[in-house]
Amino acid sequence: MANTSGIANIKVIGVGGGGNNAVNRMIYAGIKSATFIAANTDMQALNMSAAPIKIQLGATLTKGLGAGSDPEVGQRAAEESKEEIRQYLEDTDLLFITAGMGGGTGTGAAPVIAAMAKEMGILTVAVVTKPFEQFEGKKRMENALKGIERLKENVDTLLIIPNEKISLFVPKGTPFVRAFQIADDVLRQGIQGISDMITTPSLINLDFADIKAVMKNKGNAHIGIGKGKGDNRTLDAVRQAVQSPLLETNIQGATGIVVYVVGGPGLSIDEVNESVGLVREVVDDKANIIFGMGIDETLNDEVMITIIATGFETKPDGRSKYATIQRPMFTPQETNERMSKMYGYQAAPVEAQRPEPEVPRYAAQDNKEAIPPSRMDVGASKNLPPFLIRLQEKNRGN
Repeated sequence: MANTSGIANIKVIGVGGGGNNAVNRMIYAGIKSATFIAANTDMQALNMSAAPIKIQLGATLTKGLGAGSDPEVGQRAAEESKEEIRQYLEDTDLLFITAGMGGGTGTGAAPVIAAMAKEMGILTVAVVTKPFEQFEGKKRMENALKGIERLKENVDTLLIIPNEKISLFVPKGTPFVRAFQIADDVLRQGIQGISDMITTPSLINLDFADIKAVMKNKGNAHIGIGKGKGDNRTLDAVRQAVQSPLLETNIQGATGIVVYVVGGPGLSIDEVNESVGLVREVVDDKANIIFGMGIDETLNDEVMITIIATGFETKPDGRSKYATIQRPMFTPQETNERMSKMYGYQAAPVEAQRPEPEVPRYAAQDNKEAIPPSRMDVGASKNLPPFLIRLQEKNRGN
């Protein structure tokens, strides 16, 4: 029976150990805008899940003992359990699939579930992680990349979080469990950011149809959440949302954009206009930009901006009309402070962090060689949008 309630039916299915952990974190965070499902071949892990709906994948095939890090086993297990999966996907408008790619169950089963959802006409968004290559090994990374390609064929939108980036930002000595908790929290923020947009009443509402217009059949996606306070709060919030330090994407060249601005009672029309204007300067000239706005009295003098960007692959060369940002637009100290605030760990001094390989910040469109900021005439550059010029000038002034 089709959903005719007027309220979008949102579900999150965590597949495999990594997906189950991410679902637990969302439940413990108190997310109320979605129904949670855990699916696994490992019954011991499944029994530990806080999800109200649990699906044992491939009971006959695996006997509840897991997939043994073999994606083929994970795939066959999901195929064995198709009817049960289909039962729980009925009446769903938006399905999030979350998994840690590289192992057996998540890598093998997630694409099968995505294909089923696609056949059922469900808007399907995958939010997945890539493994820590250094200690999880090349084989696991190879499995992950193959699984991501299969997943990409069967979802509308794909958001990828590389775990390797976490190791670049957390202090040395960070417990292993804490690193994975941070990865889970990034997954949570991505899913919560989208679902809350749809379900939270606002001054200017965003509904399911708005989200669907931007995310249907769009491929890779970027979601960024930024906060700012003080005189430059709008600029700071947009800057954070444009460049999420744990993602491999930014919004440049995107053809589909959702901008959701939330502030305290003092949020002004000028600030709202500025936030959308800044985003418009960076994205494709013909981008479909959908805007929403809400008031949250608990934010006081803060502004929070959430941006969803899609449609990066519509250009033949895969690049935007502007210079491609290859590194976050933050100093190491700014990144340190932001990561500490977002993910709740005690930041180490910048010098104690793992060094990031030197990669030039900007690469001009007409020249494949990167141009470091020190050698770029920012004011005269025609490749950079005014928004990025202002950001760099602001950084130089600090």
